[in-house]
Amino acid sequence: MDFGINPVALFAGLVVAATPLLFAALGELVVEKAGVLNLGVEGMMIIGAVTGFAVGVATADPGFGFLAAAAAGAVLALLFGLLTQFLLSNQVATGLALTLFGLGLAALIGQPFTGIRSPSMPRVFVEGLSDLPVVGRLLFNYDLVVYLGLAMAGLVWFFLSRTRAGLILRAVGENHDAAHSLGYGVIRVRLMAIAFGGAMAGIGGAYISLARVPQWTEGMTAGAGWIALAIVVFSAWRPGRVVLGAWLFGGVTILQLNLQAGGLAVPALYLSMLPYLVTIVVLVVISADRRRASLNAPACLARPFHATG
Repeated sequence: MDFGINPVALFAGLVVAATPLLFAALGELVVEKAGVLNLGVEGMMIIGAVTGFAVGVATADPGFGFLAAAAAGAVLALLFGLLTQFLLSNQVATGLALTLFGLGLAALIGQPFTGIRSPSMPRVFVEGLSDLPVVGRLLFNYDLVVYLGLAMAGLVWFFLSRTRAGLILRAVGENHDAAHSLGYGVIRVRLMAIAFGGAMAGIGGAYISLARVPQWTEGMTAGAGWIALAIVVFSAWRPGRVVLGAWLFGGVTILQLNLQAGGLAVPALYLSMLPYLVTIVVLVVISADRRRASLNAPACLARPFHATG
């Protein structure tokens, strides 16, 4: 049966669909490398989506929308940081509460913006390049944020593996007591990582409302934050693999949309479940080898830090 799926269009679509996942997963990767588990990615993404959309519409400039989304995500993340790093609340419970809080607050803020379209995102390259057969669609037909996401993956890799600050952050995540004894500010490092993760999640959410689906709809992140968390585990906490993981899950999302459009004789609700089923299967496969997973994960992940001396 021919479903009329164009491979070039499929790849271009998955790159766009993967962009919000890529930003959110890269941010969470840095947070977890610092030894913090923030399950509030979904809440930060939806706050970024509504804030970015509201500011983008008010200013008629999506660039200001992305900046506002990053700031909103960082503020919400710092609330999580205050509760977990200073008040020593449970990271898992606080992250879940952050998601519920973000979803409720976004629904409240977004009520006046339902049914409004966001300002259009400009393309990076001139039309001549984007009109080239195959290559133009694959490489030159995206907006700036898509290229920024790929560049950010390289910057995160360089920061974590080639800079002193990245080494300190990884040391905090592997053994916070040893890092503290060497004079490094564990709480300060973790708060900066948490703020960065929130800003990245906010940008990812704003990309959904300003570019991928240029309108505001309540709950429009639709579990993207949870998939981003799965991508971090799938990637074994490596930035390069985060890109591949985002493309994999983005590809599954676009594939199920193409199958629906092609008239596959399967109820649409079952096809809509496909990205989440793949997420579950991937996590089950990874969890089967617990020894390998424990070796890849930061040693102090989700462990509270108590300063001594």
